[in-house]
Amino acid sequence: MTVNIALLRGINVGGKNKIKMADLREALTAIGLQDVQTYIQSGNILFKSDEGEAALRSRIEEQIETVFGLSIKVIIRTAEEMRVIAASCPFTEEQLAAAAVTAQGEYLYVSMMLEAPTAEQLETLRSFETDKELFDCKGRDLYLLFYETVRNSKLAVKAEKLGVHSTVRNWNTINKLVSLADGMESSTSPS
Repeated sequence: MTVNIALLRGINVGGKNKIKMADLREALTAIGLQDVQTYIQSGNILFKSDEGEAALRSRIEEQIETVFGLSIKVIIRTAEEMRVIAASCPFTEEQLAAAAVTAQGEYLYVSMMLEAPTAEQLETLRSFETDKELFDCKGRDLYLLFYETVRNSKLAVKAEKLGVHSTVRNWNTINKLVSLADGMESSTSPS
């Protein structure tokens, strides 16, 4: 079975779209997902399934709407896709080190999108890039680097408005999800 990671957009943020993780795990187990676990309250769900991405996304979105009455967009990546995201940071060690010194809080994020943005969408986004706010796109994943803060960032706002369903996670969360997925895969006994 494949380890998948479902990333929910906009839950438990500012008191809106509240879902308890224990209830979410129970709801997703009820539709046949196996070994369901969650990480923090922002809608990171790891599970095992052999279904394809589109079918899983549809079933999870429907179950969340049925059980919780919320219309939430779900982005799915396999454990392998998440490992590739973590291994493919496009920014140099020098850029990351400089951002780590100057940023107020987290400085590296990945916006995971349902589909890859068009060249035109990326060109529009490029017009909001500055020497303090950088991005690079690899397929369906948009890497964002902030030398100051993501708060009040024009680039971050425009990235959210690309016209592609997406959800953003910080670099620490990306790496933790990889670690949890690795643990799930290593705990699988051979058939």
